Amino acid sequence: MRRPHPPLRRAATVLAAALASLALAAGTASATTVPVEFGTDYHDPVTAAPPISTPHTKACSVTVAEAQFKDFTPYMGAYTPPTGCGRPGQWSKVVLRMDGNVKGRQYDRLGYLDIGGVQVFRTSTPEPSQDGIDWSVEKDVTEYAKTLSSAQSVDMLIGNVVNDTYTGVLDVKVTLTFYAPGPGHASSAPDQVIPLSDQDSVTTGASLTVPRNSERVLAEVYATGSGGGCEEFWYSATTPSASYSCQGGDDGPYREVQVSVDGKVAGIASPYPNVWTGGWSPYLWSVIPSPTAFDVRPLTFDLTPFAGLLNDGKAHTVDVKVVGVPAGQTGWSAPTNVLVWQDAHKSVVTGAVTSYKKDAPAVDNTFTDGSLRHLVTSGKDHLKVSGYLNTSHGRVTTTVERTLTTAIDHQWTPDENTDDQTGTWTDHQLVTSNGHLSRTDRTYTLDGRATIDSANRLRVLMSVGDHARSGATRIDDTYQGDATFSLGVAREDRHAVATTSERYRLRAPGTCYDHTLATEQGVLTKDVRGC
Repeated sequence: MRRPHPPLRRAATVLAAALASLALAAGTASATTVPVEFGTDYHDPVTAAPPISTPHTKACSVTVAEAQFKDFTPYMGAYTPPTGCGRPGQWSKVVLRMDGNVKGRQYDRLGYLDIGGVQVFRTSTPEPSQDGIDWSVEKDVTEYAKTLSSAQSVDMLIGNVVNDTYTGVLDVKVTLTFYAPGPGHASSAPDQVIPLSDQDSVTTGASLTVPRNSERVLAEVYATGSGGGCEEFWYSATTPSASYSCQGGDDGPYREVQVSVDGKVAGIASPYPNVWTGGWSPYLWSVIPSPTAFDVRPLTFDLTPFAGLLNDGKAHTVDVKVVGVPAGQTGWSAPTNVLVWQDAHKSVVTGAVTSYKKDAPAVDNTFTDGSLRHLVTSGKDHLKVSGYLNTSHGRVTTTVERTLTTAIDHQWTPDENTDDQTGTWTDHQLVTSNGHLSRTDRTYTLDGRATIDSANRLRVLMSVGDHARSGATRIDDTYQGDATFSLGVAREDRHAVATTSERYRLRAPGTCYDHTLATEQGVLTKDVRGC
């Protein structure tokens, strides 16, 4: 087992529909005796997140990949679109589902699925019980309908190590379900999805050529700090002057993802502080994973103000950079797709960038040494850019303004047996298109408190939050956990205990969703829906 400190690894977002199989009694999980500590088996992973809504139209399913991952050999296959559910590319919805099972002993692992070179899914895995677990993940992949409308190659990998110690083989199956269009259906999917790179790494110097009639351009970046090193816990990195086991550069734990076009920063975003299912303490995530870990959400960058420049028919250079990572240090992956919507009534759309303001990231780190070491980090960045396009429906001016903030408070003892930190990240974006305003506000929170006592027992209290507001839609997803176990002993001698919970709330016009889950020692003790 890896030493679960400094704040260790990984977590999740699982198929909420699986909850339908749970027996409910008076609004809680069916009465089950809660053991005094973890045994050799526990409940399969579940999440409070809502299931994906689907239309009441004809559905067709296609198996995309079926493999057992026991090393770093990718699954290579082929995909053919279905027949009988409408014209390819005109589906009303496409839903990806991955089913998996694993048993024995295994770390959490990161994986991806590429179709036609486009990364359509990025995931991590649960750590299994000795007796084994099953889990499922669903994702709405309708935005990739153009890629899925023709036969494509398939490349999938969940890198894994199987030996005498780590015995868990990851057995997975991925299917796509296509829903035929219904009355009045109009597709909002992009006309082109262009992968910048098929490498599972940070993109540098990629060449991009878009159709000359592009009128909306987005980039999506599946940015993850990973690999078991300090960048997996980038929010815990300290400045070189602070004595700590995970040191960063002069920016300490400040991280920011930037997309540049021809050397000019065109988009900025705060990365989500993913905690994988081995992170900090694996017993925190044995049933309820951390938000987004099983379905890693890409960061989205609106590049529409640059569309006039990109429409010149030439190749342009696109770079993806993670600000704050020390020079030469690895640990980040950032596969990137560019999504393009085209003007259906014009072959060439001209335009230009009309105004541009980009501040340098303002980062401040204050370190205090002593019996309790203390690093306080604050950071801010801002970008505002405008551009116009001469489309078939007139001149359209788009302004994108984005503001990021970081606030991290990290305290630890010199031996790191006490290691506490809180972090809050905000990411506010305002897009104005010919006077129409679209605002998205995201806030990410992390509060972790780890202590190793004189008996070598690690206790971790953890809270992770994912909050978003866009127009009248608001999402609040909050996880809380408290886990304790003995370090440096065999699995059966850890005497692990944990209580965990998640509450997911969604408010939107005509929609109310409120779902709470709770567990003790791997047993689901609460399953309550409030709406």
